[in-house]
Amino acid sequence: MRIAITTLGCKINQYDSAVIQSRLEKKHAFVGFDEVAECYVINTCTVTDRADWEARQLVRRAKRRNPSAKVLVTGCYAQVNSPEVAEVPGVDFVVGLNRLDDLLRFVESVPTGAPQIAVSDVKRERGVPVLGTSALPGHTRAFLKIQEGCNYSCTYCIIPTARGLSRSVTPSEVMEQVRRLAGAGYKEIVLTGIHLGGYGQDLSPKTDLAALVEMIADNGLISRLRLSSLDPREVPDRLLDLIAAAKTICPHLHICAQAGDSEILKQMRRNYDTAYYRDLLARVRTRLPEAALGSDIIVGFPGESDAQFENSLEYFNSLPLTYFHVFPYSSRRGTAAVSLANHVAGPVKKARAQRMRALGARKKSEFCSSFLGRRVSVLVEERVDGASGFRRGFSRNYLPVILPAGADSPNREVDVELNGWREGWLTGVICRRDADLPVLAAFSQ
Repeated sequence: MRIAITTLGCKINQYDSAVIQSRLEKKHAFVGFDEVAECYVINTCTVTDRADWEARQLVRRAKRRNPSAKVLVTGCYAQVNSPEVAEVPGVDFVVGLNRLDDLLRFVESVPTGAPQIAVSDVKRERGVPVLGTSALPGHTRAFLKIQEGCNYSCTYCIIPTARGLSRSVTPSEVMEQVRRLAGAGYKEIVLTGIHLGGYGQDLSPKTDLAALVEMIADNGLISRLRLSSLDPREVPDRLLDLIAAAKTICPHLHICAQAGDSEILKQMRRNYDTAYYRDLLARVRTRLPEAALGSDIIVGFPGESDAQFENSLEYFNSLPLTYFHVFPYSSRRGTAAVSLANHVAGPVKKARAQRMRALGARKKSEFCSSFLGRRVSVLVEERVDGASGFRRGFSRNYLPVILPAGADSPNREVDVELNGWREGWLTGVICRRDADLPVLAAFSQ
C-alpha cells in the first residue's frame, strides 16, 4: 500500500509521525502527501482554531488527490475533539494520542462507512508509552520524546487538555532510545517534551532534566545533545554549568518568554514577570557567552494596549536574545483567554508581529556578524534546497549553515570558517587538510 503522512505542529508531533512511519514502512511504501496514495495519515495540531481548520483542509486535499483513499486523522485535534473530526467529510478513522496499535490496525482496515474512533482519556494516563524508533525519515537530527503532557494552565493554551498531566520516560528507557539512535548513526539528538523542564518530577525516585542530560553526556554515545523549549522557571544553574562544561551539550537554549509586559504575563497565567526573565537571561549569558538564545513571543494578546506593545518591543530589544519565534495571538476554543476582554483587531496584531519580527531579524544579524572570522563546527543535513541547490547544516550554537550540495556528505561535522556577511548570509570556507572549499552560510529560522 502507498501511504502518505503529513504533520502539523511541534517537534513532538514530528517525532510521533516518525514513529508511525518507522512502524509502517516495513510493509508499505511512503510517498509525498501531494502524491496519489491509498492511505493518507494526517497528524494534527490544535493549538489554535486555525490549526484545526488547516487539518480539515488537508483532509479535503487528500480526498481530491484520491477520492477512494482511506484518510486517518490523529494527533491533538483528534484527541481534543474527535466527534468534530469524525464529521469532516472524507475522514475514515480518528485516532487519539498514544494509541499506536489502534492506528496501525486502522491503516490495515477497510472503512465501514461511518468513521471509526479510538480515543482514550488522557487525564487518566500516568505513564508515557515508549514507542521508540531508530529512524526519523527526513531528519538528520533525531528528536527524542522524553516527556509528555503539562501541569501548567496558561490561559491561551489547550495542550494540557490534549495531552494530559506531565509525565516522564524513565532514565533507563531514555538511555535505551539514545543507544538505538546512536547505533543507527545519528550524531545529534534533540530532547523534546511538552513541558521539558518538568522532566522527572513524576518518577519514583524523582529526578530532573539536568540529571538526565548529565547521564547522556557522560555516556558518550553521541557527539551532540540539544534541548528543545524550556519554561523560564526551569533553567537551573546546574543545567547551565553542565552546558558550559560539556562539549557534547549544544550551547543553545530556547526559553519561552511569551510576552514582554508583566501585566500581560499575569493575564496569560505565566509564573514569572519581566524582571525575573531579564535576570535569568543575564545569568545564562554570563555562563554561556556564545550560546544561541531564542524565545517564543505572542503579540496582540487580549487587552494588550499600544503602550504595552511598545514597552514589550523595547524590553525584547534590551535582552541578549538572538532570535524570536513571533506569533500573533490566535483564539482557541476551550481556553480561558477566549473570554478575556478587549481582543486586539487582526490588522493591529499583524502590524505588531511584523515589527517584532523585524527586531528579531536585526538581532539575528548582529549575532551572526559577531562570528565573522571564527571557525564553527557544522553538522551537514540531508536536505537540499531546491532553489539554490545548497545543503543545510547547523553549528553547535544553532547557526544554520548552507553548503553547496556536493560540498560534503550528510550527517558529518565539518569546520566552516566564516569570512563575510552578504544579503542575509554568512560566507565562509570549509576547512580541510587538503584544500579549502568555498561555501555559503546563513543564520535563519
